[in-house]
Amino acid sequence: MHTTATGETNGMRRPNIVFIVTDQWRGTATGYAGDPNLQTPNLDRLAAQSLNCRTMMSVCPVCTPQRASLMTGRYPTSTGMFLNDAYLPSEELCMAEILADAGYATAYIGKWHLDGHGRGKVVAPERRQGWQYWQAAECDHNYNHSHFYVGDDPTKYFWEGYDAYAQTRCAQDYLKDRTGDDAPFCLFVGYGSPHFPHATAPEEFKALYPPESIELPPNVPEELADKAREELQGYYAHCTALDRCVGDIVATLDDTGLADDTILIFTSDHGDAFGSHGVSPCQKQVAWDVVSRVPFLLRYPALHGQDARAVTTAMTTPDILPTLLGLADVGVPDTVEGEDLSGILRGSQEEKPDRAALYMLIIPFSQARDFTGPYRAVRTARHTYVRTLDGPAMLYDDCEDPHQLCNFIDDPDHAVLREKLDAELSAGLERIGDDFRDGQHYVDLWGFTLAPHGSVGYQTEDAPVQAPHRAG
Repeated sequence: MHTTATGETNGMRRPNIVFIVTDQWRGTATGYAGDPNLQTPNLDRLAAQSLNCRTMMSVCPVCTPQRASLMTGRYPTSTGMFLNDAYLPSEELCMAEILADAGYATAYIGKWHLDGHGRGKVVAPERRQGWQYWQAAECDHNYNHSHFYVGDDPTKYFWEGYDAYAQTRCAQDYLKDRTGDDAPFCLFVGYGSPHFPHATAPEEFKALYPPESIELPPNVPEELADKAREELQGYYAHCTALDRCVGDIVATLDDTGLADDTILIFTSDHGDAFGSHGVSPCQKQVAWDVVSRVPFLLRYPALHGQDARAVTTAMTTPDILPTLLGLADVGVPDTVEGEDLSGILRGSQEEKPDRAALYMLIIPFSQARDFTGPYRAVRTARHTYVRTLDGPAMLYDDCEDPHQLCNFIDDPDHAVLREKLDAELSAGLERIGDDFRDGQHYVDLWGFTLAPHGSVGYQTEDAPVQAPHRAG
């Protein structure tokens, strides 16, 4: 296929891309996905116009690893990006660099979390991985007083009011400024919520969710129910606030006439346990669906008109970049390890119900060590299979048991299925050259210097971590 640096392929203009990524929004937490509590009218409308990838797995349910995989199409064991607050090496070929080479203008607004030089520090232009327009910060969860930097200006600015609202206005302004341009663009909006702290969510939306009225799933034990409801009040409020933001961006795309030529994606880094399976609220990293499965909507009217369609084929984060490039008719670099599944989204290829999407945890940090150790896992459209360093650990039928209450790992009637999925997992690990060792092996391999508690995820704001590289 002939491509040019003007954003055209065979004389046809490539689609624009608007990529919305939230932090800690679990896959079930929308009205359209069946949450009995949550009000998300704008996302529900968007889902009614979109491809809904129902089985999208966070490749490593931690912010930095997942975002690095999203940018590179590679697995955390291949990039060394398996801990929070690590630096994504400039040698990695990333989304914006690939798109810019194909003629795209690129813009980033909001949370970055891939710089590793301190959460409050400037992300230097040479470390932005090809993003040109820049109103962003490394990481800030003080949603009513969060900072950002503009372009090459080293001045620390602060978003006005609740940051997601201000970031949305910035995104709307960018879209309006792009109207009529010949070159396609890729706009990435990275929201920090609904990640905790939850109590700082807008009061008007917290009022919608009195804790005593919140309905919990059956996998939350009674001893965690009160704490889960307390945190869910603010979490749901953040979600409804972001729902308004998504609605505003969709409205701007429609009002400017950009919608028909724009791929719009809504997704998240990972979910949150909120007490499910006995895991404390505000914890992630575990292999269960409440944390590892995320929402993924893709609206592209030129592809599917206004018709909604569920996509059941299991996908994982490294698949997103090559699939997006496939939809945009941009060549997929050899460095990418994920699979281009654009044919399934286009409808030109059949669904793959048995496709095993690989996800993992390399080294648990902080409180998560109380709930999980390292694991490797695969998810198909129907089943979850998890292996730890001690061997097979979890096997669920996610269609019959969506809350993952019945673990069939030791059931002899499921032995054949267990062996099949274990073979799929082994094949996936072999493809990426991962022989599944203890977490310390990877820490040593990549030359990290960890904080005394064994984690880089909760260092002080300005404490950088050593950039990933293979030691020796």
